[in-house]
Amino acid sequence: MSAHINHVVVVLQQVSLEEVPAKKLRLTKPSKSAALHIDLCKATSPTDALQYLLSFARRPVEAESVEGVVRILLEHYYKESDNSVRLKIASLLGLLSKTQGFAPDCIVDDAINTLNNEKSHQVLAQLLGTLLIIGTQLPDKIAVVQRLIDVACKHLSSTYFGVRNKCLQLLGCLGTVDKPLSKETDAGPGAQTSHVRDVQSVISDYFQDQDPRVRTAAIKAMLQLHERGMKIQQTIYNQACKLLSDDYEQVRSAAVQMVWVLSQLYPESIVPIPSSNEEIRLVDDSFGKICHMVSDGSWVVRVQAAKLLGSMHQVSPHFLEQTLDKKLMSDLRRKRTAHERAKELYASGEFSSGRRWADDAPKEKVDTSGVNLIDSGACGAFVHGLEDEMYEVRISAVEALCSLAQSSPSFAEKCLDFLVDMFNDEIEEVRLQSIHVLRQISTHITLREDQLDTVLAVLEVTEGVKRSPGALIKHT
Repeated sequence: MSAHINHVVVVLQQVSLEEVPAKKLRLTKPSKSAALHIDLCKATSPTDALQYLLSFARRPVEAESVEGVVRILLEHYYKESDNSVRLKIASLLGLLSKTQGFAPDCIVDDAINTLNNEKSHQVLAQLLGTLLIIGTQLPDKIAVVQRLIDVACKHLSSTYFGVRNKCLQLLGCLGTVDKPLSKETDAGPGAQTSHVRDVQSVISDYFQDQDPRVRTAAIKAMLQLHERGMKIQQTIYNQACKLLSDDYEQVRSAAVQMVWVLSQLYPESIVPIPSSNEEIRLVDDSFGKICHMVSDGSWVVRVQAAKLLGSMHQVSPHFLEQTLDKKLMSDLRRKRTAHERAKELYASGEFSSGRRWADDAPKEKVDTSGVNLIDSGACGAFVHGLEDEMYEVRISAVEALCSLAQSSPSFAEKCLDFLVDMFNDEIEEVRLQSIHVLRQISTHITLREDQLDTVLAVLEVTEGVKRSPGALIKHT
């Protein structure tokens, strides 16, 4: 009887086991937003919060989690009183907006709202930078872009240079020249709000800003409009030319680029020569001004100016040839170049000695009434560039000569002497570049005997250029 009972119990246990369904386990990733919320709630000081935020920034966030994370960050942003923590949150908002697969238009309203009560200039600048990132992600959202432009114009009157910089960047990256700004958003220094103005006129107001960083940002914003395919107004030219004499290197560098851009847009336009009744083509005028920058106090600006000269192929031959004018001016007296003195020594068969000290002293007096401002700007620009103390400037001058000589056989003949002289440069890179340049313009030139002697002398002492000079001699 007991055996029968045991058998029944076993059968019942097997049936019950078969009826119980198996439990399925599902592995899920922990919520990034929840984890961040927990971490920020655990923070007992701004330092702790910063550490959590820095740690979070190093971890990737999936596109589907971005919006939740942004909501958590905004929640803590409004509760946070420490500027450094809010600054980091603003930075993270911009970083998250660039997440692949995430559409940031869902957080535009929240991002703009954060600006309303923000008192810290640094945080405000960072928030504007975040809006710039969002705007560049949504170029086709016309309504969103217009809202961001309005926000930028509203904050242009800020006393902090960083905020003005970000506003100008927003206008340069998102503004359009064919859509005028509304009266309410016109906020340039000294600007009138009684009329509608376009984005270029608002940006150009800041060419005269008291802070050089803002002046630089204004020029770069205008250049950004150009890079985006919008035509810059010719009226900007005079303002850009004035900035060539700015006290700050960054401003002059940006101004040189702006002058060059306008020379390519309006080469045949006629502009007046200052302090004169004469007129001149804009490309010739800008060429003379950029030539003058080859003597700038900053070697960075000198390199930039020399490079830009090489692309100005529309300049008149008269001004182009003046860049090699041997009669440099020193206190309105004619002064011989090093090239001219070396050629004279070669012709006389003499060698340089201590008795020739100051043999380049100016001798011939210049008639001040006959000096043209444009002529003096272009006069000897490449002579200055080729004899510059910085080898980077000399290389840029050699490359610019090559570019201009390739499109002008007559100019190639005139610059031949100077290029051969560069074979004696103390820097090998400059010598190499000179050799390559001569080879590129070899169809326009013929070496004289004394020039060939210079080339052969370089071959004897330079090992790294054997192939290049060989090809050069074969061509010439």
